[in-house]
Amino acid sequence: MTLEDTSGTSPGEAAPPRAGAEADDYLKRRALRRGSAGWLLLTGLGVGYVVSGDYSGWNIGLAEGGFGGLAVATLLMGVMYACLVFALAELSAILPAAGGGYGFARRALGTWGGFLTGTAILIEYVLAPAAISLFIGDYVESLGLFGLESGWPVYLACFAVFIGIHLWGVGEALRFSLVVTAVAVAALLVFAVGAFTEFRVDRLDDIPVDAGAFGASSWLPYGLLGIWAAFPFGMWFFLGVEGVPLAAEEAKDPVRSMPRALALSMGVLAVLAVVTLLAATGARGAAAVQDAGNPLVVALEGDGGPTTLSRFVNYAGLAGLVASFFSLIYAGSRQLFALSRAGYLPRFLSLTSRRKAPYLGLLIPGAIGFALAAGSGNGARMLNVAVFGATISYALMALSHIVLRRREPGLERPYRTPGGVLTSSVALVLALAALVATFLVDVVAAGLALAVYAVAVAYFALYSRHRLVASAPEEEFAALAAAEAELGRG
Repeated sequence: MTLEDTSGTSPGEAAPPRAGAEADDYLKRRALRRGSAGWLLLTGLGVGYVVSGDYSGWNIGLAEGGFGGLAVATLLMGVMYACLVFALAELSAILPAAGGGYGFARRALGTWGGFLTGTAILIEYVLAPAAISLFIGDYVESLGLFGLESGWPVYLACFAVFIGIHLWGVGEALRFSLVVTAVAVAALLVFAVGAFTEFRVDRLDDIPVDAGAFGASSWLPYGLLGIWAAFPFGMWFFLGVEGVPLAAEEAKDPVRSMPRALALSMGVLAVLAVVTLLAATGARGAAAVQDAGNPLVVALEGDGGPTTLSRFVNYAGLAGLVASFFSLIYAGSRQLFALSRAGYLPRFLSLTSRRKAPYLGLLIPGAIGFALAAGSGNGARMLNVAVFGATISYALMALSHIVLRRREPGLERPYRTPGGVLTSSVALVLALAALVATFLVDVVAAGLALAVYAVAVAYFALYSRHRLVASAPEEEFAALAAAEAELGRG
């Protein structure tokens, strides 16, 4: 038995909202625990998504653009994220539901826009934890913890333990995330204090210049194109912060707490990005840290080997990786939950437990992530696939803000984006530039992401778009808006 009633509707459009016991029972079995997160936990979630990017990954951008190229790329990507976050703050106050970007695009761009956005976000949040589990394994091995080596037992333990905490309950999970994130952020500040004592400006531009590159200099050793190639790595200082609205249904007073948490998260991440980039590169040199798996530790050790501070930062790096791994699992489960509840993906994936946790939405992506980690072993490629999905979703979410501002100017907006459409237009242009940049860095990763996307699109086109659930919050919101518009035209 299905819930939808598509009589009188066109293919791909959800049926009119239905009342009655059947719809009530469907949603009751797919309910999250409301009021579990205030603005502080949401801010911690936003920073937790990202903080591992300060400990590793960003430095590869030095090999693509040098210090100057990565610095400019980080600045531009910071502007993109800031503009996107302001747009999302407005959209999340309008539609505080678990669908996040999917819900915003569904209202603005229809069912196809909603599906394409939600799927892109899901690619990001399934691939990123898989990649981070590999990095956790490397840290565990390098630190000699329990004599373990990086391999599938460590990856399995990561997914099992941290998914288990999520199954325990969202409040407990977000409090755990806040504590681990706070440790990781505090350690970054301690690192910066130590690294700046060794800071020298001439170490920032010590990468040899490629004389054949257009516009090459000591600050841009790979020329102007190096700035563009460094875009994906500038993103790593911010990648994931856009996932805060996915907690909307579990937040206290989401209309107020979402914009506040998004702004605070972005502010903290911007400060950490500047401090980390300058301190790590200036303490040891761009050439020394560009290929390091643990650039902050390399920056502190110099030629004298491990120090007390470098060991501390090494352990803190593991905490940062755990914080991001844990938070991204949460985000992926909520995006999958929302898409499944509305019928875009198989509906059984949105069932929740007695503790109001989407258990299949946690277990199935976790199983896929573990299989990818154990079978691939290529964390950098998986992160590049995640970046590709992220940039598509950013462009579509920014476009959703623009469309809603122009098409529904009278819509009640408890929070309004500073700069309005201009702000989201900047985010759109920079997101498209970052999307193209992924092909400059790893064309195989971009191709793999496109292949996954194509399979998902085929599933939606041939099957699920005819079986959407009209009583899901995001679908009901869009249907009511369409009905109001029809009445206005009449």
